[in-house]
Amino acid sequence: MSATSPVRPVLPPDIRARKGGVPLVVLTAYSTPVARLVDAHCDVVLVGDSVGMVIHGLPSTLGVTMEMMILHGRAVVRGAAKAMPVIDMPFGSYEESPEQAFRNASRLMAETGAPSVKLEGGVHMAETIAFLTARGVPVMAHVGLTPQAVNTLGGYKVVGRDAEAAKVMADAKAVEAAGAFSVVLEKVPMGLAGNITKALTIPTIGIGAGKDCDGQVLVVDDMLGLFTDFRPKFVKRYAELGKTADDAIAAYAAEVRSGTFPAEEHSFPDALPPSKAVKS
Repeated sequence: MSATSPVRPVLPPDIRARKGGVPLVVLTAYSTPVARLVDAHCDVVLVGDSVGMVIHGLPSTLGVTMEMMILHGRAVVRGAAKAMPVIDMPFGSYEESPEQAFRNASRLMAETGAPSVKLEGGVHMAETIAFLTARGVPVMAHVGLTPQAVNTLGGYKVVGRDAEAAKVMADAKAVEAAGAFSVVLEKVPMGLAGNITKALTIPTIGIGAGKDCDGQVLVVDDMLGLFTDFRPKFVKRYAELGKTADDAIAAYAAEVRSGTFPAEEHSFPDALPPSKAVKS
């Protein structure tokens, strides 16, 4: 490909074809500038419903609306030239029926330009996934810990230990059979995640599911260290931008209060110097 050739965007068949190959790299993004940063290095940029907690300060993802996902989805699609945008379907937008799910999934895709959606649930959502994929909506599935079901699960706990392992395996196989092109495994024991990865022909994308998945996803704000008080076990901090930002804001505040900012170089003179004056 020449330097002037357009970049071909990643699409769902490309992700599915990566099964067992070079691990897939996935990060969330909720804005155009962050999407551009993610796009340069990742295969998928996920517009997660985590936006409700990360950006809007909600206590969980349950309060996220379609309008919020469309707003942030549009922003991310503008910044993603290569990496494939995937948009989460918010709680209450797909559980009622396959028809409801199609109306909202098609709206997300039409109003944002994203080529795929993600929804949570295994066996009980297989009929919906099949309905969507049969009608041209590529679906990334999500099993294990499903944050939208946090009240039913009893918290953000590991899912799939002991007797639960068979259920998570069944959920993963069900979404594959229904036509999902990939599946997120969240907070699943690493041995089980490895077994699921071997059992499926579609890629698994882990978050707190160990190294044997076909790819990994993290919330970008977590891995950049923007939240100094939030450190889940499965997140590795690749930077401490929260501390850097705090130091910078403190320095700005101190300079404003002391009168050292703005300095002369940050201000505009009353008149242009002679060399810059406009000639008549």
